[in-house]
Amino acid sequence: MNEVTKDLKNIDRPVNLGNPQMGWASDVAAEMLRRLGIKYISLNPGASYRGLHDSIVNYLGNEDPQMLICLHEDHAVHVAQGYAKATGEPMACALHSNVGLMHGLMATFNAWCNRAPIIMMGATGPVDAAIRRPWIDWIHTAKDQGALLRNFTKWDDEPRSAEAIVETMYRANQMARSEPPGPVYVCLDAGLQEDALDGEITIPDASRFKPSDAPRASENAVKEVADLLMGAKSAIIMIGRSGRSQETWDNRVKLAELTGAGVFTNLRNAAVFPSSHLLHVGRPAGGVNPPMREAVNKADVILSLNWLDFGGTQRLLKRDGDIKGKIIHCSMEQSVHNGYGMELFELPEADINITADHDAFVGQLLAEIAKRGAASKWDGKRAGPEPAAYEPIANRDAGMNIEPADIVTALAEVQGGRKISLNRVASGGMGPAYEITDPLSYLGHDGGGGLASGPGTSVGAALAVKGTGWLPVAVLGDGDFMQGNTALWTAAKYRIPMLVIISNNRSNFNDELHQETVAKDRDRPVENRWIGMRISEPDIKLSNLAKSLGFESQGPIEKMGDLLPAIEKGLKAVEDGKCHFIDVHVSTGYAVPPLMRGGSKGE
Repeated sequence: MNEVTKDLKNIDRPVNLGNPQMGWASDVAAEMLRRLGIKYISLNPGASYRGLHDSIVNYLGNEDPQMLICLHEDHAVHVAQGYAKATGEPMACALHSNVGLMHGLMATFNAWCNRAPIIMMGATGPVDAAIRRPWIDWIHTAKDQGALLRNFTKWDDEPRSAEAIVETMYRANQMARSEPPGPVYVCLDAGLQEDALDGEITIPDASRFKPSDAPRASENAVKEVADLLMGAKSAIIMIGRSGRSQETWDNRVKLAELTGAGVFTNLRNAAVFPSSHLLHVGRPAGGVNPPMREAVNKADVILSLNWLDFGGTQRLLKRDGDIKGKIIHCSMEQSVHNGYGMELFELPEADINITADHDAFVGQLLAEIAKRGAASKWDGKRAGPEPAAYEPIANRDAGMNIEPADIVTALAEVQGGRKISLNRVASGGMGPAYEITDPLSYLGHDGGGGLASGPGTSVGAALAVKGTGWLPVAVLGDGDFMQGNTALWTAAKYRIPMLVIISNNRSNFNDELHQETVAKDRDRPVENRWIGMRISEPDIKLSNLAKSLGFESQGPIEKMGDLLPAIEKGLKAVEDGKCHFIDVHVSTGYAVPPLMRGGSKGE
């Protein structure tokens, strides 16, 4: 899934290397990154890790891992998150002491909420005050730098010797990759990095420090759930954030077909089930929709496989009355939370609560059902309503305005036989035409709702599929793009082909709706909701900005008749190995309004 192409290795080649030998503590850290199988490290340079930087270049030869320079620490973390979204494998990033780490904290929180495995390398110090430079080294030294991000990473450490770096790196790798995965942080003392080694460092075989298999459910739980699913008249499976492998994808399809259960997926997560399958109920959505309400009301068994915010989803579904079916919830989410944040979400109700890896649990269920020799319950018919008819973009009036939902619909109409890997969609959602057919077909959103993530994660995702035959495409909002736009320069520098399409409504429109909600609640004029929200007067020439960052660009595309040709041109550019950008002006609005936190008059 994450084949590495050779041409990237021709960029930024070091010279006069000779036969470098491990001689410095930072060489040990670099060596460990290589032994852990890390292919890339994204970074914004900083003097606090100059020792590690030298080791990657002049000891490793800037290969395995290869550096990808970014223009902001936030981008460095998001590139690594995008890579993990596509592959399920960790990439590394490096952050400068104190101020650089602070820059990267929002991206770290996004990666944490997205359960993205990342090995984050940082620095502090020198810890020894006697060797600190006046002023600059003092403001870049912290006694406990990991405290800045300890509440939204799985683990952090600050090794105190070259020998200790070895164990720290092996443990970091285990923690990042173990279920549920997530970011880890290794802080290297600037003074330690530049210490010469006293002797040979013993590095045990990496194969002795692999993560364990994911935790399984008990035999009793497997049998009880298999009984319920195979005995159900109307079962549904709600699949949340899950593994990225083809095997786990195929297992989910097998389980749905064996049990005849209708399936729901969520656009906040990467692809977990084919949207075109007749057992997928309705279109993939970002929340509760009418087909889900109807299916839950009829269901006698409801299986949640790590459904994101299952408790909050239950709250919304209960507006139609109590949920009558037996509820099974399989997740390990509670194992990575403390009392810091509320990203653990509302506590869900469950008749059977299973703390296990849900992908492993699906495999256990399949084995149990096979052991019984049970025949498939699926009758081959569609679960849920037939897809609603829609008017193709090609048939519409060329002079019409473009709505947010039209962008991905147009992408689907132009797609043909191309394999598109779509990293996130903007406010228009998936639309009625684009189909998820593979784990790489759709890569979901950021986990924490932090703007500026889209450009960086899209670059990382494009890097992950480079050379695989998949065409990376991202549909981003204009606000998200404006906050993170310089991440695109990294794609241009390393010639990572990708298509970026901006759904540009020239507004922070989500907050316009929030201001409207407050105004209604207070009997104040809703006509003023736009003040302090609009990104206009002057309009920002996004295409010019993208061009300055090294992308071919088009736009603004303002009318329906220009949309299909623009996207076709963009996809052909990516097929030719280019970075391409399209600014699409859409109406100010949402296809499906987001859920509002309502007051006395509100939602």
